Amino acid sequence: MNTLVGTTPASVPTALRKLYFLRFGFAAAWAAMLFATAGTLGALTATLLVIYPLFDVACAVIDLRSARADAQPARGLYVNIALSTLTGIGVAVAATSGIPAVLRVWGVWAITAGVVQLLVGAARRQLGGQWAMIASGAISTLAGASFFAQAGTGDASLAGLAGYALLGGVFFLVSALRLGRTRTV
Repeated sequence: MNTLVGTTPASVPTALRKLYFLRFGFAAAWAAMLFATAGTLGALTATLLVIYPLFDVACAVIDLRSARADAQPARGLYVNIALSTLTGIGVAVAATSGIPAVLRVWGVWAITAGVVQLLVGAARRQLGGQWAMIASGAISTLAGASFFAQAGTGDASLAGLAGYALLGGVFFLVSALRLGRTRTV
C-alpha cells in the first residue's frame, strides 16, 4: 500500500492534527448522544448510527486530500471511503431489522476498517503519532468481532458502540497531540 510516497510536506501533519481533533470532538459528542438513546432503535438512534460512518467518509476524503505527496494518494483511504459508504447504507437497512442486524453490520465494518486503519497508520509511522492509530485499528478489529458475536446473544445492545466510538476518538486525540510535537521527515 502506498500511503505516502517521497518526502512528506510540512502541511500533512498539520492537516492530520486538525482532522484528528475534529474526529475526537465528533466521536465524543456522538457517543454521548448514542449512549442516551441506545435503549431503543428509534428514528433518532438509527439516524445517529448512519451518520457515524458517513462522517468517517467525509473525514477520509479530507484526509485523502491532505495526504497526497508527489501526486500519489493513499490507497487505503479509498478503501476506507468505500467501506464506510457501504456501512452507512448497510446500517440504514439493518436498522429496519433490529439491534442484532445493526451489530452485525457494525461489527463487519469495525473489523475491516480496523485493518485498513492499522495499515494506514503503519505506513504513516514516519509522521509520528501513528502508534495510537495502529493500536486503534487493532482494537477496532477485536471490537468488531465482539459486536458480531454479541448480535447472536439475547442481550444485544447498542451501548457498546458508544464506548467504541469514544475510545476511537481518544486515540485520534492522542495522535493529534503527538503530531503536534513530532517534526516531519
